Amino acid sequence: MEKTVKILVLNNGKTVEVPLGANLEDVYQQSGLQMKYGPISAHVNNKVEGMHFRIYKQKQVEFLDVTSSSGNRAYTRSLFFVLCKAAHELFDPCKVAIDIPVSNGYYVNLNIGRPVTLDDAGAIRRRMQEIIDAAMPIHRHETTTQEAIELFDSLHNRSKVKLLKSIGSLYTTYYDIDNYVDYYYGSLLTNTSQLYLFGLEKYYDGLLLRLPSREHPNELGELVHQDKMFGIFKEHHQWQDIINLRTIGDLNEVIGNGHSSQLIQVSEALQEKKIAQIADEIARKKGIKLVLIAGPSSSGKTTTCKRLSVQLAVNGIKPVGISLDDYFLDREKTPLDEKGDYDFENLHALNLPLLNEQLSALFRGEEVELPRYDFPTGTSQKSGKKLQLKEKEILVVEGIHALNPELTSEIPNEQIFRVYASALTTILLDNHNYVPTTDNRLLRRIIRDHKYRAVSAQETIRRWPSVRAGENKWIFPFQENADAMFNTAMLFELAVIKSQAEPLLEQVPENCPEYAEAYRLLKFLRYIRPIPDTQIPPTSLLREFLGGSSFTY
Repeated sequence: MEKTVKILVLNNGKTVEVPLGANLEDVYQQSGLQMKYGPISAHVNNKVEGMHFRIYKQKQVEFLDVTSSSGNRAYTRSLFFVLCKAAHELFDPCKVAIDIPVSNGYYVNLNIGRPVTLDDAGAIRRRMQEIIDAAMPIHRHETTTQEAIELFDSLHNRSKVKLLKSIGSLYTTYYDIDNYVDYYYGSLLTNTSQLYLFGLEKYYDGLLLRLPSREHPNELGELVHQDKMFGIFKEHHQWQDIINLRTIGDLNEVIGNGHSSQLIQVSEALQEKKIAQIADEIARKKGIKLVLIAGPSSSGKTTTCKRLSVQLAVNGIKPVGISLDDYFLDREKTPLDEKGDYDFENLHALNLPLLNEQLSALFRGEEVELPRYDFPTGTSQKSGKKLQLKEKEILVVEGIHALNPELTSEIPNEQIFRVYASALTTILLDNHNYVPTTDNRLLRRIIRDHKYRAVSAQETIRRWPSVRAGENKWIFPFQENADAMFNTAMLFELAVIKSQAEPLLEQVPENCPEYAEAYRLLKFLRYIRPIPDTQIPPTSLLREFLGGSSFTY
């Protein structure tokens, strides 16, 4: 008699019985579910697994489609795989690096020994579609790490060899499509035919891989031009070339060789130089009276503001700070979100007429009394604090809405200098595996929330989708309004925050939905060798999250 195992399918509450060793696709076939854009992957006992996953014990399973974060990542990785296979079939020699998220897609650095053309993009796109139409199986293999190293060494894939050598694990997995072999962090689809929609076009000197929209999965994400954002990524690649560090494998090698102090010193110096350049640019522009600094959650806006203020002082400019939080409306006047809760991230939660009235008066040389917002009572009050700008003084203001032109609609543009600060991770796991920039910020926020707000990692992870939704609505659409962009991510950063983040993630209970994200982040951090935070200086932007800063917050 064939042995079976019972599986609880959380999507519909149905319990199904499948043969021992059946995979998740078999479970889905028996579940009665019909997912238009899935299943892509699944939560199995609150761990994300690919549809290859085989079941030998009783489990609870929640199938995920492309609109979920985990499903979207699996779809994206599978597209990367097909793109790399197509490019290597068409061009010899060929080197592909899945580089940076930009313009609602991913920039692909394609090195084929000559400039990339429109015809090259078209040829790869057509070959990708042929691979998808051929419904080729995506096979998953588990082997010893040493055997995987030897395999990728024979294929001259140095970035994967360097990564696998540095992680110290006994076993690893890799995938193949029709004998084209690659390694990917995280699950993939089981067949190329599941890739129902993609776009590929020439983008600057490389390619842009476009993906289905999370909100409207039957459409490609809107092609948003992000020239300034792309420029800051390319600038950081130049910094990486200076210190010869592009991947986590490179980072682990530097740490293993005892050169982490030099890496930190050069990285901090490059970042400080960039802040000084922004301050110099502000000083050169005549008539600037207001510097606005915006950025998403845990981007390091506050430290950026403080360090920029120091560099402005070096230029003979005296920065004066005011807080946008003091311009909140009385609570009963605050807009409500779709759930009926107060929406404090809404631009119109601020008293915009009062803000613009006071800014205009200050820039005319008049004195104003600043408001003070009393958070316990939810009321705007008079502070008794008077302000009048003197010669060579300028206002420096940071907040999530700082790049939104409606915030300062009555202030002439020539009086404003806008800065966008965000942690734009440019280091790759290896050439075909990017590190999501949002993961960097989430890890920062987990540490900060625990240290300064007594909030658990579980709660921070639970709130994160809401935070991201607010950023997508109120911050990211205005990025390109910036006069200057500043990348707050450090090349060594993940190695430093690892030691503080891991114990917090390990406290997330296995029986809660947030465990899947905590487990994914822990799995990722295990690729990285640690650097003690004692090696970073007290002025480092990371001190805003880790503690020990010489700045007062």
